Amino acid sequence: MTMLFMNPLRLYPTMQGGKGADCPGWLMTAVAPWGENAEDAFDQGLVELGLGDVRLIQAQGAMLPLGFGVAVPRPLPMGSLVECHLATAYAWNGSTASAGVAWASCATPEGDECAIVATITTDLDYEETVLLLRRNLQRRLASRDLEVLQFDVAVDEVTAGQDHHGVAVAALILPESLSLGARTKTGPIRGALTRRAEEPKKRVDTKAPAAPARRPGQPQNKHDFTL
Repeated sequence: MTMLFMNPLRLYPTMQGGKGADCPGWLMTAVAPWGENAEDAFDQGLVELGLGDVRLIQAQGAMLPLGFGVAVPRPLPMGSLVECHLATAYAWNGSTASAGVAWASCATPEGDECAIVATITTDLDYEETVLLLRRNLQRRLASRDLEVLQFDVAVDEVTAGQDHHGVAVAALILPESLSLGARTKTGPIRGALTRRAEEPKKRVDTKAPAAPARRPGQPQNKHDFTL
């Protein structure tokens, strides 16, 4: 039986929520344990997530658009283009897998607010996957020197049916980040964390020396330098 799990989202004063957010989004998870193959199970999972009728753009990277805010999940129009941070864990014939997504609102040492996301897929149970996901989120905060203000996680676990493929899907859905006229913006360049491209090194081409010209009748060199 297909299950739908929606992680309850909390609205925080540090993040804009609902209608006021420049880039609203929400966390959701779903499982589909009775797929005929991995692709079928994944498609069933997307339908359970409410993404079955959209054009999905799977985003990479840790940083979320500035102005991200928690919103209440809502139905999405057919054919809409939707950005999504997705974690997909596959299982087969009674095996178990888990997938999770987490976000955190945070602040830089200079006081700028931003938000990051982390994902994980495992063949472990729900509790262990939650711990690993929180560690992934902590590492992303530490590597960027960010102070966490608030965070939320969504994890789900699937056990595949006998002789069937199963999938656990967790997603942070950002339905308006790619829409025409989206109010997403960028922030300052953090020089300490940005690598500059090095100037290309000058290329020095070396050529073998030309053989000395010989006059007709001139004796050849007695030494053989053939390799």
